[in-house]
Amino acid sequence: MGYGSEQVHPLNLWYKQPASRWEEALPIGNGRMGGMVFGGVDKERVQLNEDTLWSGFPRDTNNYEVLRYLKRSRELIKEKRFVEAEQLVEAKMLGTNTESYQPMGDWYVVQHFSANNSRPEDYVRRLDIDSGIASTRFQVGQTEFMREIFVSAVDQVICARYEASGDQCLELTASLQAPVQFALSSADGVAIVLHGRCPSHVADNYMGDHPRAVQYEDNRAITFQAKLQVVVDGGHVSISNDNELTIHGARTATFLLSAATSFEKFDQQPFKSEAELSERNNHLLAAALSLGYEQLRERHTRDHRQLFQRVSIDLGQTPNALLPTDERLEAYKRGEQDPQLEALYFQYGRYLLMASSRPGTQPANLQGIWNDRVQPPWNSDYTTNINTQMNYWPAELANLSECHEPLFQLIEELSESGARTAAIHYNSAGWVAHHNVDLWRTSTPTAGHPSWAFWPLGGVWLTQHLWEHYLYNPDEAFLREKAYPLMKGAALFCLDWLQENEDGLLMTAPSTSPENKFLTAQGEVSSVAESSAMDITLIGELFDHCLIAAGLLQQDDSFAQRLEEARRKLPPLQIAPCGLLQEWHEHFEEHEPGHRHVSHLYGLYPGTTINSEAAPELVEASRLSLESRIRSGGGHTGWSCAWLINLYARLKDSESSYRFIHTLLARSTHPNLFDDHPPFQIDGNFGGTAGIAELLLQSHLDGIALLPALPAAWPDGYVKGLKARGGFVVDIEWIGGKLAGGRIYSTHGAVCRLQSKDSIRIQASDGIFIDASKAFKTIKNEWYSIIIAPKEGE
Repeated sequence: MGYGSEQVHPLNLWYKQPASRWEEALPIGNGRMGGMVFGGVDKERVQLNEDTLWSGFPRDTNNYEVLRYLKRSRELIKEKRFVEAEQLVEAKMLGTNTESYQPMGDWYVVQHFSANNSRPEDYVRRLDIDSGIASTRFQVGQTEFMREIFVSAVDQVICARYEASGDQCLELTASLQAPVQFALSSADGVAIVLHGRCPSHVADNYMGDHPRAVQYEDNRAITFQAKLQVVVDGGHVSISNDNELTIHGARTATFLLSAATSFEKFDQQPFKSEAELSERNNHLLAAALSLGYEQLRERHTRDHRQLFQRVSIDLGQTPNALLPTDERLEAYKRGEQDPQLEALYFQYGRYLLMASSRPGTQPANLQGIWNDRVQPPWNSDYTTNINTQMNYWPAELANLSECHEPLFQLIEELSESGARTAAIHYNSAGWVAHHNVDLWRTSTPTAGHPSWAFWPLGGVWLTQHLWEHYLYNPDEAFLREKAYPLMKGAALFCLDWLQENEDGLLMTAPSTSPENKFLTAQGEVSSVAESSAMDITLIGELFDHCLIAAGLLQQDDSFAQRLEEARRKLPPLQIAPCGLLQEWHEHFEEHEPGHRHVSHLYGLYPGTTINSEAAPELVEASRLSLESRIRSGGGHTGWSCAWLINLYARLKDSESSYRFIHTLLARSTHPNLFDDHPPFQIDGNFGGTAGIAELLLQSHLDGIALLPALPAAWPDGYVKGLKARGGFVVDIEWIGGKLAGGRIYSTHGAVCRLQSKDSIRIQASDGIFIDASKAFKTIKNEWYSIIIAPKEGE
């Protein structure tokens, strides 16, 4: 069979051997169900996930004592007794940790070969991200064996096809297991059923460094059922006493796996009877069986490509594209150029977002949807002081707006639980969320240290995604019905949280800058002070968004007036004597100069208020701050490195940005291209994808910048289908590092303003040229051509 063009397609990950560990397996998913495919010859393993399988159940995590200590903590901060304030917060104002995302189990298929002495040849394992199908091929003797597996979003089943072509038939034994409490049964002679129960609690240990207690004694925990059915062509199927499916003498075997859980809603006790779970699975499987494999495959690929093929990208060619992905990555680590690998990484990030976040599912968590541990690192939760937000940085720009929707549902649910926390903890209106969230929409601080656990601005940051979605898709109904009410609720909390000082400035206290610490004037270490730069930037930008929205919707005049007055009183960001942007309003010496978070630079990216038009001095201070962090070892985790890519893209520093693209792939990427924090976290993948796009297209400053920071490593190429704010889809082509042409499509008929280093002309579909130096009104659903203007005298 050999290694032909099929597996070296630019949108394939492929390997010449099975996965030897989880981080080498290939991910598949439909937003709700996920699988990690190992591609074993004698024994295939597909590790399974379902997005509502979490430990725990709805419970009140509010700390009813917090309000008693809030005033005292503010007094200590005002007296500059920062260490005492931090100790008070830690002792009296924190809560309990979130619950943990759980694995569903493992699906094993043992393959028996009649030619015992024959070893497999021409082995190829691959993932085609264009079709969303993983496959394995190999030859034993004169027989070629082929497997395909995918998770259908249309039909809500995992489908695997086994085929044998030659003198041997399929001899298979399939089984299901789970790392949580489970039991097995059989059904109808052609199906096996796994009945499982999630833990009622996974004992607190936020960092996940040591074994933790797993509790099952409470019957309120989530239960689930997975059902595996098989249809064969030729041969026969039987079920053993151990509830294993045995396939004997078949030419093809089509496995279908469905899953159902007892999860109802974040604030409802999970309950569905075993009969209800069975009814759900039986319905899904009956519908899938009536279609057959070919129709299931066609329906899946059509749905997948409708999203995936919106964007295509070419960053240049390389002979290393002929190498298996793991070998190619090793060559890249040695310094060999591979722009096609970088383009693949970009598209892989889009694939992973599609596979872990679809309308109606849970949002992508710290590991997307893929987790094999009952006790995953950091609970595999939603960490809202950077990681959850980074997961969705590419959603709009990379033309996957629908994949953003699960995050909006989380925000809406979090606003309900967060309203109680705002009232109970802080006697505030609106709603609040801190740095960790789970399936049960925990809005309270976690246990642990105040540097991470006490951060009441998580909800404020999340609302930026609502505003961004509106900017990319300017639909007034979305703004009126979904985005604005949630933004207003977060802003109401901020108005109560801000405290006016003796200078008339509105300050936040206690204030942390996510996970960072400082040195007091006495040389002591603390994380709690007044008005971190991130607090003020987040609140200021939220107020701006609410003011614009209220004006567009022509409502809430009195509320808008309150916001305008408060906005004027927010303290300005400070530049330290050494020229760096200060992380808190007061100047402190840095405790960890190479800290992985760069929260004080939020206004540069993903925010917008630190820009060369409005605040050039802050842009320079941000640049110096980045240099200082990196010089001291910053950017050392996968997601932190990905943040640097985007920050340098906003600084128009293409070469520094590209340097961190290389670092991200070379230092923080597993063989299956998963981001290595370490351990695996998916945010680096998504941040890297967003960063690559940000180098090619920006639209955050009231216009569309074409090729704002094109690296020298990509002299020729194109990208088609990126989205720009205002409601535009943009195609760009470049040659020799210069814009060569492109197109713009208007989705909403908005005003368009283009920015380019090259002289351009705009031609409408009717052939009429438009002055590219000025903003122009577009027509909805029309294309506009970008034409390079001839130089003077040509």
